[in-house]
Amino acid sequence: MEIPKGKLFAIGGAEDKGVELEKEESVRSNLNFFELGILRRIVEEAGGPNIRIEVITTASMIPIEVGENYLNAFGKIGCTDIGLLSIRNRADASQKEYIERIRNCDAVMFSGGNQLRLTATFGGTEFLEIIHHRYREDKNFLIAGTSAGAMAMSQTMIYQGNATAAHLKGEVKLTTGLGFMGDVIFDSHFEKRGRFGRLAQAIATNPSAVGIGLGEDTGMLITKGNIMEAVGSGLVMIIDGHGIGHNNIADIPEGNPVSVENLMVHFCEKGNGYLLKERKFIPNIKEYKPAKVSENEKTMNAV
Repeated sequence: MEIPKGKLFAIGGAEDKGVELEKEESVRSNLNFFELGILRRIVEEAGGPNIRIEVITTASMIPIEVGENYLNAFGKIGCTDIGLLSIRNRADASQKEYIERIRNCDAVMFSGGNQLRLTATFGGTEFLEIIHHRYREDKNFLIAGTSAGAMAMSQTMIYQGNATAAHLKGEVKLTTGLGFMGDVIFDSHFEKRGRFGRLAQAIATNPSAVGIGLGEDTGMLITKGNIMEAVGSGLVMIIDGHGIGHNNIADIPEGNPVSVENLMVHFCEKGNGYLLKERKFIPNIKEYKPAKVSENEKTMNAV
């Protein structure tokens, strides 16, 4: 499988920017800005404060307020070339101006809101195809997403699921996401909203995937489609279903409790890493050195 050259940055929501954008009722509150660690890291990974970032507020019901807050937040860390793409429908997504802007920016940032708005608006469009192409081919291109924007990054996406009933079959709803990664399922606001059960059920249904539960003001930077680094002030939880033994989810009626054996769970704080293909926890990802690939292996991987 082709190794993407770009980077993904999935954020659990409420990243430190002075307001809690994902709780849209709080967007209008006028709080002071803080250290802005995650947004600063996004800028660094994409090439520095002179980069062009396009903020996509499609998921939000209040795109103007959300966009203005991102303009202010990125401005606090020295970025001046920020664009807002308030795309509300599929017709908007096909506008030549927006397509050209997405061809020429250095990074895109999907805001929070409702992840179904993202998939319903961008699925099958030239706009999304360009983002996919740039992620695969451009080593300097970065795709960031927070809350709904993070959850939509994977091929399989959670779009609904009440945390209190997530142990019951059918309570967790899945659909197709934007498809930047095919072997993970993201969930956001993971600790604060008690979403372990719903991500666990999603993985029980799709054991080939790895669940990534993102805490608030916390993210996972992903390079080469495989090397992950936890960033921010909170927790990232990894749920690995490859070793599942007993699993009753295919055999029980809707509404019955799910029974699953041998889920593997990792807790990642800032600086911890995880190798997706190897399914391996790395205590200090900065010290990780990939094994050298022989010429024969390179040839085999290219076939």
